[in-house]
Amino acid sequence: MAEEQMDLETRIIQDIHSKEIDLVNRDPKHINEDVVKVDFEDVIAEPEGTYSFDGVWKVSYTTFTVSKYWCYRLISTLLGVPLALLWGFIFACISFCHIWAVVPCIKSCLIEMQCVSRIYSLCVHTFCHPVFAAFGQIFSSIKVALRKEA
Repeated sequence: MAEEQMDLETRIIQDIHSKEIDLVNRDPKHINEDVVKVDFEDVIAEPEGTYSFDGVWKVSYTTFTVSKYWCYRLISTLLGVPLALLWGFIFACISFCHIWAVVPCIKSCLIEMQCVSRIYSLCVHTFCHPVFAAFGQIFSSIKVALRKEA
């Protein structure tokens, strides 16, 4: 029974690090839906009355589409893995700083602020409350009457 539990835990840990990736839908959370989805019609357009030859338009469309496709593939082949390594390192550093520095610092400040807030509350109730209560008693007998003169 204990071996089955250990085997299951080992498989879960392995699944986290080697989970299956979807090669068909490469943007499942749609983070690049509107940003980099650029087609020929989004970049080049001829207004009515200034048309080029149909052959030029077709060759321009094909050239744009194919060159964008292959340039992206070439650049991603050359720089994809190094940039993935860089971004993995950067996000690991951010996670490390957040886990080991930011959250403990915030918790420490909250603990200290709780102590300071108790002292502040005690001072307000001890010194300010009687003064303001006395002013309230002094000014409570003042009556204001508004008259409208015509």
